[in-house]
Amino acid sequence: MSAYKYLAEMWQKPSEGIVGALRLSRLIKWRRGPAIVKVDHPTRLNRARALGYKAKQGIVVARVRIIRGPANVRRPRSGRRPKRMGVYGLSSRKSIRWIAEERVARKFPNMNVLGSYWVASDGRYSWYEVVLVDPSHPAILSDKDLSWIANPSQRGRVFRGITPAGRKSRGLYVKGKGAEKVRPSRSP
Repeated sequence: MSAYKYLAEMWQKPSEGIVGALRLSRLIKWRRGPAIVKVDHPTRLNRARALGYKAKQGIVVARVRIIRGPANVRRPRSGRRPKRMGVYGLSSRKSIRWIAEERVARKFPNMNVLGSYWVASDGRYSWYEVVLVDPSHPAILSDKDLSWIANPSQRGRVFRGITPAGRKSRGLYVKGKGAEKVRPSRSP
């Protein structure tokens, strides 16, 4: 088996083995740090490589911390008191992974988001790592695998739901029966 296959097996059960042993000390440090951090190396190398990550100039990996659960909804102030205040059973149409990608894209405005993956979560937060590419870097422009991201049509791709997290939230990975009304797109 390749090293990437062993890494994938380790991350199948992140609460056990080496990943589980490192988890607690990591999370203590990550909770205290800033919400968006540029990291030197991806935590899950196999997932980063599957998205297109290469250890070269013009590619950056950022870890983002995001609060879990539905967004806070304002209490209704319409004169009467609804029984449960209309705040139960609400969920965002965007996944928190997609929201995490958008926050990182705003932090690094000259970069394009390639994709993201889950790293850790506790009761309050989830952490994702986002792979970003600089579309104007000469090393990226000369790379046959990554030069497509320099195309003007890829600008702001995370805000238009073109990244894998956005496509999943928009229902574009569902095909066939039951997916008749999904295309051309559910609006982001």
